[in-house]
Amino acid sequence: MLINFFFALRDADIPVSLREFLTLLEALKRQVAFGSLESFYFLARTCLVKDERHFDRFDRVFGHVFHGAELNLEDLARELPEEWLKKQIEKYLTDEEKARIDALGYDKLMETLRERLREQQERHQGGNRWIGTGGTSPFGAFGYNPEGIRIGQDTSRHRRAVKVWDKREFRNLDDSVELGTRNIKVALKRLREFARDGAAEELDLEATIGATAKNAGLLDIRLRPEMHNAVKVLVLFDIGGSMDDHIRVCEELFSAARSEFKHLEYYYFHNCVYETVWKDNQRRHGHTLSTLELIRTYGEDYKLILVGDATMSPYEIAYPGGSVEHMNEEAGAVWLGRLLAHFRHAIWLNPVAEGYWDYTPSVKMIRELMGDRHYPLTLDGINRAMKHLKRPRA
Repeated sequence: MLINFFFALRDADIPVSLREFLTLLEALKRQVAFGSLESFYFLARTCLVKDERHFDRFDRVFGHVFHGAELNLEDLARELPEEWLKKQIEKYLTDEEKARIDALGYDKLMETLRERLREQQERHQGGNRWIGTGGTSPFGAFGYNPEGIRIGQDTSRHRRAVKVWDKREFRNLDDSVELGTRNIKVALKRLREFARDGAAEELDLEATIGATAKNAGLLDIRLRPEMHNAVKVLVLFDIGGSMDDHIRVCEELFSAARSEFKHLEYYYFHNCVYETVWKDNQRRHGHTLSTLELIRTYGEDYKLILVGDATMSPYEIAYPGGSVEHMNEEAGAVWLGRLLAHFRHAIWLNPVAEGYWDYTPSVKMIRELMGDRHYPLTLDGINRAMKHLKRPRA
């Protein structure tokens, strides 16, 4: 049975090596998993699967071999022919024309995409049904739809996509950027909480004079630890997509925070926080940190600052599977709630001008989740946010 399982995994294009299979056999021999199919499942996945992207395919093969489930390896994200998506004409509509196009809703949108993938056999341009370019279909590029799946388009145009079917690369924020003014640094200084810790390296003049006097004038030098800003800060930056418009101000904030806070940690997320965050955008698909591990690693004494425009599909916040880039098991609101429940002090900084917030449904939803802790990324907003972070938590 296990040999058949091994070959079934290889047939499913999961890169399982013979050495990994022998490791599994050795673990079973030592009864690491015994008498439980569930325990065997987790052991087998740990030994045989090296990359999280193969978890779903592994689950399907496991269910087929050990439960007799039908094996269906058809991947929703199969490659579309490039000629279907070549840009020939961009669709520009008037506001009246846009208002007449109805949104399908998340569940209907995903179901309809599956049907189109099964039915469509050739490239299509224009129109309101097929996957193509320059039309009002919910699927494709360079057209318009109030809620669609963007496929084969390098950048966002209307920022209406529910999901983006492209491998996108984001750039890390540059912490070496010099600020045009010192105002952001001055605003961040409101969060200072000084304490003396570490090695005694600074001359304590008063203690030295007192000790020398008590020692009949024989010099007795006394040292003390330097005064440091003891506040601990954890910053989560929204990166990519609509945040590309705000890279400059985020880099200025990042640069100022790196210089002001000794205990500073930072991670990235996209649109809304889900089950993982990451440090390096070039390696974000393979090197991430579990959000649960983030909560376990950083204590509740850390000040949490989320930086993002909160501009996204409302499904990303409210629906499982609503993420624009992957099928998340839990809604973004659930993960944001976990962060807010753990960190005693947390605020959200939004680079979008405050006067535009009421026009974006997702911004309203984030504001409701954050309560009174949602501030504009302006000097006045940072000042108010820092004052809030210094308040004792009720």
